Amino acid sequence: MSTETTDEATEVFVAHRNLLFTVAYEMLGSAADAEDVLQETWLRWVGVDLSQVREQRAYLVRITTRQALNRLRSLQRRKEAYVGQWLPEPLLTAPDVAEDVELAESVSMAMMLVLESLSPTERAVFVLREAFDYGYEEIAAAVDKTPAAVRQIAHRARKHVDARRPRRAVPRSAASAAVESFLRAVETGDPQTLLDVLAPDVVLIGDGGGLKQAALRPIGGAEKVARFLLGGIGKNKLPLTLAAAVVNGSPALVAHLDGELDGIMAMRFDGDRVTGLYYVRNPEKLTHVLAETALTLR
Repeated sequence: MSTETTDEATEVFVAHRNLLFTVAYEMLGSAADAEDVLQETWLRWVGVDLSQVREQRAYLVRITTRQALNRLRSLQRRKEAYVGQWLPEPLLTAPDVAEDVELAESVSMAMMLVLESLSPTERAVFVLREAFDYGYEEIAAAVDKTPAAVRQIAHRARKHVDARRPRRAVPRSAASAAVESFLRAVETGDPQTLLDVLAPDVVLIGDGGGLKQAALRPIGGAEKVARFLLGGIGKNKLPLTLAAAVVNGSPALVAHLDGELDGIMAMRFDGDRVTGLYYVRNPEKLTHVLAETALTLR
């Protein structure tokens, strides 16, 4: 391949990189695996005769989807042997992502968990159709199915997700206020203040991956969650600091223990109450956050 052709391929790939990463991440729930998929996509893309490609964006999405499907099937085997609860890898996202309600919902921790309940093909079809509004023929080419089959898969996946998707979207201002109230409650250590911000049916899920201590099963109910949170903080002999951030398109908290990143706590909201807490402590899932933080501080 000539230098000129390689330069053109690079320019096209870079122009669509954010889109391709989002497609891969929503399918995989892992930023690290999404980056690997992009590398594989690039290696295949530079070998393509661009003069034969009519829709470059669609072609790149097709390559990415197929690579993500292959990786998703291997990820399922890894998850079967995972220690404790599995949560998606958190992403620090720009505030403007949270303002795009549809995009923010599609990458939220709660929605990513719902997508985990789909088969690999259902997940690919749902992501391309619902999050990116791809046509059935385009999706069919990406997942190697007929348009009629894709239409049926999309209907089945949408019905499955609608039955499990998070409650109505909450305005960012209300979510931010709930995070601030939660933060103040944790900092004061007052159980009643914390109970006031937790919904009665709140659920906490922790992910330590066997590398960090975390609840092995979901904890449900405001009183149990409050006791768990305040009891865990009380046991810490090292200083714990919490700071607000935007994670997966929604207000969240970043926790540092003695100055070192300890975890990311994403949240789900209903009005001014917290209905879901997702605390990722597995250090292998925090490398992308550390890298993003390092770039921000430069």
